[in-house]
Amino acid sequence: MAVTGRAVFLAFVGVLVVFIAAPAGNWVLWATLGLILAVLLVDLALAANSRAVRFERSGDTSIRLGESAAVSLVVANPGPRVLRATVRDAWRPSAAAAPRTHEVVVPAGGRRRVGTTLTPVRRGDQHSAQVTVRSYGPLGLAARQSSHAVPWSVRTLPPFNSRRHLPGKLSRLRELEGQHRAMIRGQGSEFDSLREYVPGDDVRSIDWRATARRETVVVRTWRPERDRRILVVLDTSRTSAGRVGDVPRLEHAMDAGLLLTALAAKAGDRVELLAYDRRVRARVRAHGRGSTLQAIVSAMTPLEPELVESDSAGLVAAILGGQSRSRQLVVLLTDLNAAAMEEGLLPRLSALTARHLVLVAAVGDPRVAEMAAERGDARAAYNAAAAQKTIADRRRITAELRRHGVEVVDAGPDDIAPALADAYISLKAQGRL
Repeated sequence: MAVTGRAVFLAFVGVLVVFIAAPAGNWVLWATLGLILAVLLVDLALAANSRAVRFERSGDTSIRLGESAAVSLVVANPGPRVLRATVRDAWRPSAAAAPRTHEVVVPAGGRRRVGTTLTPVRRGDQHSAQVTVRSYGPLGLAARQSSHAVPWSVRTLPPFNSRRHLPGKLSRLRELEGQHRAMIRGQGSEFDSLREYVPGDDVRSIDWRATARRETVVVRTWRPERDRRILVVLDTSRTSAGRVGDVPRLEHAMDAGLLLTALAAKAGDRVELLAYDRRVRARVRAHGRGSTLQAIVSAMTPLEPELVESDSAGLVAAILGGQSRSRQLVVLLTDLNAAAMEEGLLPRLSALTARHLVLVAAVGDPRVAEMAAERGDARAAYNAAAAQKTIADRRRITAELRRHGVEVVDAGPDDIAPALADAYISLKAQGRL
């Protein structure tokens, strides 16, 4: 049972009238309170049974972060009385559900539909809590209240903000494959066709036998290889929790990984995913040719940074122990943290580079460069010194990685995704994939 504000106001007015009209009449006060209680009980008895109410859900089941989902709730009243109720469709706070409550009037045997809009503020699965219905009597003085489990979930996918770069990168891929109007010679290892020599062509591409049969010099054209394997590795350890531009580094890494996945799938390559810190958090394997983008998006959705140190030995073992025994491009999305790299990955790089082509992509913090340029008081000087040391350490680690034959992409949060895509295209153009 629930008592409304209207009942409280009625009781207050009744008591006030008794004290004014009959200040010494205690029996009058008790009689008034008894009458009010009787009215409350009658009103409660005439309210529709809240436990008998039935619910049905429908609506969106997945959206991208930053979008809104519409979820409908059908309220069915199978009882003989009119249902006058407040319905609260409860979700966790991160779902940002609105409106929080719905006022409904459902006739006996009738149904009403109410809608809730969810605008989640974080990735992952948003599960509904309970639906609470408060059924009022005809006078609105008392209500019956009960809660119902009406399960529904909405999966909030990564936003994929870098999708806007995809058309431009695909255009560059078409140029490499000789499908663009301004055809250029690709430098892959798969033979494509013969054409006449033009100034600027590499003399090593001249086909001397074909030239001997013609009156003009003929060169071979190549196309980038297809059906290559790419393993995108997400470092989900403590370094991925660092915020860059008020967003965790892991979010930027996932966005860059999605752009690379979409681009490589269009190029006919097979893309797989591995998320690792001290154990495998997610893994997507490619089965045959075709895009694994949706599977990778789904696998990324529940990932969160883990506040643990990365197990580099386990990471290398997980990469080398995969299904693929052939050479592949391993794209490691991590941070160029000097201590973590020197104690973890660097001593084990030779095992990776002996079998695979390795590319390390890291998200740099623009704030560090700003701090390095600050001058003025002592605090600014200390900040600038710390920033300069951080920049020097990143450059040193980058140089060390390149000495081990590792490609390195170090860019800011807005540039990491297109920079990684450019590095992939460049590797295909050089025939290194």
